Amino acid sequence: MKLPICTFDAKNSILCPQCEKKVDVGEITKADVDASIKLAKLAKIHPEIEKFFLYSCKEFNGNFVLSFSKNDILTIRQSRVFYRLLQDQFEGKIWLVEADENDKKFIEDMFFPTKILSINSVWAPGGIQKTKAVVSGKWTPRFPINTETVIQIVKNARNLEIEIEFESNRV
Repeated sequence: MKLPICTFDAKNSILCPQCEKKVDVGEITKADVDASIKLAKLAKIHPEIEKFFLYSCKEFNGNFVLSFSKNDILTIRQSRVFYRLLQDQFEGKIWLVEADENDKKFIEDMFFPTKILSINSVWAPGGIQKTKAVVSGKWTPRFPINTETVIQIVKNARNLEIEIEFESNRV
């Protein structure tokens, strides 16, 4: 298992001086530390988790964006058990994204399993980039993803102004 902190620290829920220094200088966050400890605890019960590679965890208003390798995300998404195990460890909603991905892939991951039809970026006067994502289908009160939360997370994580439009709302 690869984590933002030492595996030993994660398994013992205490930070060594090197990892503590990383937190102090801002190289890693408290959310990285907490997520690492939670994954290490889960790995004791579910050895498959030992193969995971957590790159980072960012918290935005009670939402946790977990960056994993592509293969780890596929494993988690294919198993409701793994997803529920992870979700139960966090107080807020978890969002799984690929590490080192571009903005388009990040937005697609935020909407998983909903299909994104297109993502377009436009530069507005003043050097402001605006991004529009067109989501498949139509919005209903039962839509499983809170679009306002996605807008806030994308703004905070990627510094992108995003507008979300649903396919059926287009004229």
